[in-house]
Amino acid sequence: RDEAPDGARDEVAAGAEETVKIICLGDSAVGKSKLLERFLLDGFRPQQVSTFALTLYQHRTRVGEQEVRVDFWDTAGQERFQSMHASYYHQAHACIMVFDVQRKVTYKNLNSWYRELREFRPEIPCIVVANKIDADMKVTQKSFNFARKFSLPFYFVSAADGTNVVKLFNDAIRLAVAYKQHSGDFMDQVLQELE
Repeated sequence: RDEAPDGARDEVAAGAEETVKIICLGDSAVGKSKLLERFLLDGFRPQQVSTFALTLYQHRTRVGEQEVRVDFWDTAGQERFQSMHASYYHQAHACIMVFDVQRKVTYKNLNSWYRELREFRPEIPCIVVANKIDADMKVTQKSFNFARKFSLPFYFVSAADGTNVVKLFNDAIRLAVAYKQHSGDFMDQVLQELE
């Protein structure tokens, strides 16, 4: 019988990290990638894996006492087709939905992004993000009813100057961890055990 060296099992248990997946949605050029880069590159170089369909950024952090590995999924241009592949949504624990305050159509398109999100992930937390506020700070006085209509958290941010970026991502990570730990998403748990 193979025994782990003394204490090795305890180290594994103590070092067990939670893994969460956070997806970014929104039209092309609203600043999804720039927001991720602003958050991740301010601190260190994230591990980045690019494919033709998406870019995956991995980030390690702590939420309370819990070590957390966050997989941020970015669309890498796939969103220009106004729809994402079902696998993009698979086992996501939170969503950051971004629009550009300078382009009204990107705000209007939140409806179709949200509808598609809820088709695949009806329960996960979703944060609505108004990006590029640095171009006109007066926009922060405006009321954006989309988030209120669906009772979603709403943030004014700027990838260019960093306004609210760290708060946005830290809150998204906390929401994702809380969702994963308290969701009744039985199939996710079963699939994770099978992996």
